[in-house]
Amino acid sequence: MRSTILIAILVIVVLVANMPATLKISRLTLYRPVINFNFFGLNFVRDLSFKLGLDLQGGTNLVYQLDTSKIPSSDRADAVSATQSNIERRVNLLGVSEAIVQTANSGNISRLIVELPGIKDVQQAVDTIGATAQLDFRETKVATPSAASDFLPTGLTGNDLKIATVQFGGSGNTSGQPSVNLTFNAAGTKKFADITKRNVGKPLAIFLDNQMVTAPIVQTEIPNGQAVITGNYTLSQAKQLVIELNAGALPVPIKIVEQQTVGATLGSESVAKSLFAGILGFIIIVFFMVANYGLKGLLADLALTLYVLLTLTIFKLIPVTLTLAGIAGFILSVGMAVDANILVFERIKEEIRWGRPRRAALELGFHRAWTSVRDSNISSLITASILFWFGDGSIRGFALTLIVGILVSLFTSVTVTRTLLRGVYGRK
Repeated sequence: MRSTILIAILVIVVLVANMPATLKISRLTLYRPVINFNFFGLNFVRDLSFKLGLDLQGGTNLVYQLDTSKIPSSDRADAVSATQSNIERRVNLLGVSEAIVQTANSGNISRLIVELPGIKDVQQAVDTIGATAQLDFRETKVATPSAASDFLPTGLTGNDLKIATVQFGGSGNTSGQPSVNLTFNAAGTKKFADITKRNVGKPLAIFLDNQMVTAPIVQTEIPNGQAVITGNYTLSQAKQLVIELNAGALPVPIKIVEQQTVGATLGSESVAKSLFAGILGFIIIVFFMVANYGLKGLLADLALTLYVLLTLTIFKLIPVTLTLAGIAGFILSVGMAVDANILVFERIKEEIRWGRPRRAALELGFHRAWTSVRDSNISSLITASILFWFGDGSIRGFALTLIVGILVSLFTSVTVTRTLLRGVYGRK
């Protein structure tokens, strides 16, 4: 009974999530809802539209080479990470949806790959990404600052910051929580001493590309160029703050080495071909199951339909940026979703041949086929996880959609199909 109620709720949810943005039925017009709620301070917003990658909606692919020759070998990884974080921030300022910024290393050569789906002004993107990071420290000009305009340029910039590092304890921090240590060069030490002297008890804001990173309160004058930013930071938050600060303090020169533009027309053609392939494959599977297993196959097809809609709903909620490789992973998972039903149905046939009553054969078929279903899906999950962990770009997209598809198929091919079969064959 509980399984039936759960399936009924899922059917309603997936139908609503996958309906057109606007659906007209006679005089009635229905609008697909937008999810927007707060959960313990976390704002969750989804418009339930598919997020398309560069190869499906067009856009620009940029490849940058990083010059780390003047960076000490011990600091290169942090410098590359800081540069990636900086470029991600700049891409967000461009207003590009679902942009991807990732690193690619080959020997001593580091590269950044930037994918900008739907971008129109390519030159503006290139100019913005290639600009030098601007890190500066600002003091408040009002009693209770609430916006960037409430702060002034102090003249202390990223050129005066030598390094930012994570530390535990020290300088009055007895809690053992992670904090951020700032070390200034000679010129920065003098500036910082003057600034902290006149701002004791007031916030000193740190801005990166005109966005405030943090605004710690100055506790005392700091004449030695060594400052500590304390607070209720987790280790990951402290590391992220260090990366953002070092993005201005450790700029890595970059140069564009490859630029590829994908037209929107080509993207539309890719979408159309992918949809045709997916629909054709689904239809073939539906006819195959009905031809081989009759009513049981038809019930499996209903479960498969729910699987497709439920998987697409999860893609929208995560959200997954769909690419051609990602669609390929999804289509592959559709075939794998009915594989479990085939194993179960063949097992049911064997139980009936051995003289089991139909209802007993149904339960034993699912029970005894579960080990094979479980092991085959676990092996596929392991392979897909390895691809996701070690791959990049389109490979990770393929692996992600395959992983989601496998996990959903375990639910629909076993729980949903079994519930439907019990409803039909469980009656006397």
